[in-house]
Amino acid sequence: MLATRRATLADVPAILALISRVVPLMNASGNFQWSADYPNEAVFASDVARGHLWVTEFDGTIAGVAALTTDQDEEYAQADWDVSEPALVTHRLAVNPAAQGKGVALALMQQAETQAIAQGLRVLRVDTNSENAATQRLFPKLGYRFAGEITLGFRPGLRFFCYEKRLG
Repeated sequence: MLATRRATLADVPAILALISRVVPLMNASGNFQWSADYPNEAVFASDVARGHLWVTEFDGTIAGVAALTTDQDEEYAQADWDVSEPALVTHRLAVNPAAQGKGVALALMQQAETQAIAQGLRVLRVDTNSENAATQRLFPKLGYRFAGEITLGFRPGLRFFCYEKRLG
C-alpha cells in the first residue's frame, strides 16, 4: 500500500538512508547528478522547513522522496519553455531501489499535480540528468513533453533534459 505525505524532520535520517542506496546505483550507471555530498541533510532539512518535501511510503517505510517547489533554476531559461510562467517543479526525486516498479515515482509525480492545482499553477516542470534512462521513460508516459537540454552551474560538466506538462 502506497501513501504520500509531507515529510517531517524526523523523516530525514530515513531519506538520507534511501539516498545512500540510490547514489551508488546512479553513479554505476554513469549518472553523476548526485554524489556523496549532494543532496545532503541540510538540503532536505531546508526542503522540510519550507514545506516542499514529500515522501511516499510503501508498507509503512519511506520508499520515495521528492521536493515539490516553485523554484526554477536560472539555467531553465535555456529550455524550450517560458520561465516567466510560474510552475511547480519536481526536484530531488528518488525511489528506494527495493521499491522500484511499485508506483512510488508515479505517486510522487501525481502529488506534484495535486500541489500544482492547489496552488493555482497550470504548469509542471522537471529536469533529469541526461544519463537517467528511467526518468526519461517515465516523464513522457505521464504526459510531459521534452523541452530541451540545459546545463546547471552547480553541477558542472553534466547535461540535463527538461520536461514540462500543462494542466487543464
